[in-house]
Amino acid sequence: MSAFQILDRERTLINPTADRVRDVAALARARQRARRGLFLVEGPQAVREALAAHARGPLLDAVYVTPACLEQDPSLGEAIAAAAGSPAPTAPGGASRRVFARLAAPEVLAAMAESQTPQGVLAVAHSAAALTGLPGARDWPGLGAVMVRVQDPGNAGTLIRAADAAGAGFAAATAGSVDLLNPKTVRSTAGSLFHLPVAAHQRLPELLEAARSAGAQILAADGRAALDLDELADAAAAQRPGDGADLRRPTVWLFGNEAQGLSEEEKGLADARVAVPLHGRAESLNVGMAATVCLYASARAQRRRTR
Repeated sequence: MSAFQILDRERTLINPTADRVRDVAALARARQRARRGLFLVEGPQAVREALAAHARGPLLDAVYVTPACLEQDPSLGEAIAAAAGSPAPTAPGGASRRVFARLAAPEVLAAMAESQTPQGVLAVAHSAAALTGLPGARDWPGLGAVMVRVQDPGNAGTLIRAADAAGAGFAAATAGSVDLLNPKTVRSTAGSLFHLPVAAHQRLPELLEAARSAGAQILAADGRAALDLDELADAAAAQRPGDGADLRRPTVWLFGNEAQGLSEEEKGLADARVAVPLHGRAESLNVGMAATVCLYASARAQRRRTR
């Protein structure tokens, strides 16, 4: 049976001012996301990854897609059809729910979406199922990334995507950071939000205590630090510890606020402070770019050590 048959063209949502449409659009606001425990997932790539995650365990509440999007991407339509009517996450003591899937007219999807250029498909997902928290002590990974008071949604999403690409075992944000389920953040992850454990509202001292208990070192990205990331990477390539830090070891990286960076107190919680060298004339790297460089340096050193 095709996605068009399952989603039923005759029941296409066509009224952009309907209550359901307004309820979905309201999730662009942080207060509504917090109150309802739901968030928006926009665009084919992000929705595809959310559907794949839902197939492994309940995540989604609803999916809305335009007929044109289904025609352009039949495989996405098949995934939506498979999720339609499947169990949705249920709050403790709450009634069981099923994933609601509907075709929607382009003007309806535009009214629902936070993006100014919606791409034909949007999902509503459960926050608690997406923000899975930190790994347990027995499963603590070799590499993790922590955002400390990072404020820009795009930077936060890029950092989660970089952590995923580098093979990190988690990405976390401390209290005072941007909402990781902000629509702009979710879009910036390009689906990586659904690939690795992601934790929000973490208390930094407790998180680092757990990391150290699991045998990880803590490295703070600091543009003014004496330790040079290139020199540490060279030492790791030569299979020897660097002067002050060893990139081959299990590591949690700390990345600070865009404007102020890490505070002295936050940097003091780290085992070492490391600078990304600037070989050209740029004044600095934004936090997303710096995180990508640092995480890949650690990932490469750790992979080389296990060969």
